[in-house]
Amino acid sequence: MADDEQAPPYWTLISVLFSTQPLTPSLAMTLHQTAYELYQRGDAVGQVAGDLISGKVRSLGKDVHLGGITGPAFEAEIDTERGSGMVRFLLTRQGLELMQARPPPPRAKPPLLN
Repeated sequence: MADDEQAPPYWTLISVLFSTQPLTPSLAMTLHQTAYELYQRGDAVGQVAGDLISGKVRSLGKDVHLGGITGPAFEAEIDTERGSGMVRFLLTRQGLELMQARPPPPRAKPPLLN
């Protein structure tokens, strides 16, 4: 996310159902961004990469309802500085609404040619 000052807090965007590794806010946001891009495109699998993470995120193709939290479910196989792990999570409906209400990031201007 380019503008962290206006980004909603990660706990409104993602709800972790299961994780074999502790998730930092940065790791949660990296997983959220990858899953959100998959959700927007309707893709099934995407690569996740960051300074301290690499792996794959898969859409499970279904919505999960957990108490008052609902949203599309995802699974990530990740490698971090702490080793390999698995994370199952959902993108919250509240988070999806917040992300869709945000203005799109500005597009880079092409360089001027002389």
